[in-house]
Amino acid sequence: MERSPDLLIIASGNPAKVAEIRSMLDATTLQVRQQPDGLDIEETGSTYLENARLKATEVARLSGHWALADDSGIAVDSLGGAPGIYSARYGSSDDERIQRLLEELGDSPYRSGSFNSAVAVADPTGAIQLEAEGICRGEILMEPRGHGFGYDSVFWVREAGCTYAELTPHQLSKLGSRGKAIRQIATAMRRLLNF
Repeated sequence: MERSPDLLIIASGNPAKVAEIRSMLDATTLQVRQQPDGLDIEETGSTYLENARLKATEVARLSGHWALADDSGIAVDSLGGAPGIYSARYGSSDDERIQRLLEELGDSPYRSGSFNSAVAVADPTGAIQLEAEGICRGEILMEPRGHGFGYDSVFWVREAGCTYAELTPHQLSKLGSRGKAIRQIATAMRRLLNF
């Protein structure tokens, strides 16, 4: 297996997500970079994990480096798991997506749900070497609280006593769905990528 122990490409064009993942990895000797500008991998999978695999494989092949990808979404129990893997396509902006979700829930008292994340790591040939999934349970508030991206400001994390948007970086790493998934593969990643 080919190794590029000095560089990991995060298969995302979202700088906030890249910074969040970089801090979760706590990689002192590893360079962590955002995928090249203009690269857009179509998410055609039917699960979070399938989408993470697609993105990791494609970015690794195109860049010739190790790549880590994630796919995340919010699933609301009373909406049959919606928006789920379509979370990012629930509207054209974060505000529109949140508004649609709140309108669909209305004043229903049944507001439990989860943030779900899957991560996949591909070697420079595009072969998946590691994968994991994480879940953070919570409930949807009636209105946003705090500033975050996606649905963070309306997702209440009972364990932390605040919204996902208000979680500290340490809490995100411990309680957040992406943090839980990355923690599952962190030791194996350090071994594979030598950091």
